[in-house]
Amino acid sequence: MSSSSDSQTNSGSNETRKDSSPGKARGPGKIRIYSHSALLYWWPVWVVGYIMAAITYYQGELVKIGQTETHIHTSSDLGLIFFVVLFLVILVTNYSVRGLASGIVILGLVLTFVLLLYFQVWEQVFGWITSHKIYLNSGAYLWISTVMFVMWMIVVFGLDRFHYWEIDPGQLTRDSLMGSGSKSYNTQGMTLEKHQDDLFRHWLLGLGSGDLQVMTSGATREQLDIHNVLFVGHKIIAMQRLIAEVPEE
Repeated sequence: MSSSSDSQTNSGSNETRKDSSPGKARGPGKIRIYSHSALLYWWPVWVVGYIMAAITYYQGELVKIGQTETHIHTSSDLGLIFFVVLFLVILVTNYSVRGLASGIVILGLVLTFVLLLYFQVWEQVFGWITSHKIYLNSGAYLWISTVMFVMWMIVVFGLDRFHYWEIDPGQLTRDSLMGSGSKSYNTQGMTLEKHQDDLFRHWLLGLGSGDLQVMTSGATREQLDIHNVLFVGHKIIAMQRLIAEVPEE
């Protein structure tokens, strides 16, 4: 079960100010934080698709459809697995299950399975599923996976990086590669929170990703939400160090 791992720090705390003492070496002068779209979590679709394409091509049978021959695997399990992975990714990326709710969902699935076995209706349910078979040829797996992979690469390593947050000692800036404008915030009294409590999105699909919530200080306090940050644990440690440093004159 995944529990809420919210962490909070303030640049005015004594602990963080010890790291910026003159006797200690400083880390990198600045870091960049990228907020990714939900497409970041879609990598299992093209990974599983490529695996199914390879299995179908090398272990499937050559079937003639019209004037064309194509490879189709005799087992419908491959199509069912691909469909389940696609369905779960769509569900997880559109509906967030955080904290205790993650455990409730898992317990609910286990309880449903146990009840189906107890009332001896699992064979009927499984029989209905297996009677509606899913067959895809190697070309279908290959095309779906390739289109998804290209889109994933363009978005994650391209479009998502057009806008970013840059943290310098004493300053947080929202900037853009296209030069559409920027806005800076003084980090004095700034508060950080890490939200990494969605078991399915942050850990299973995001491989340690998470959301950052930044609360600025001053007369006009703002809440800045930075979603879907990769390796958020390492990023927030670096941010804590930089916002606690006093900029050199």
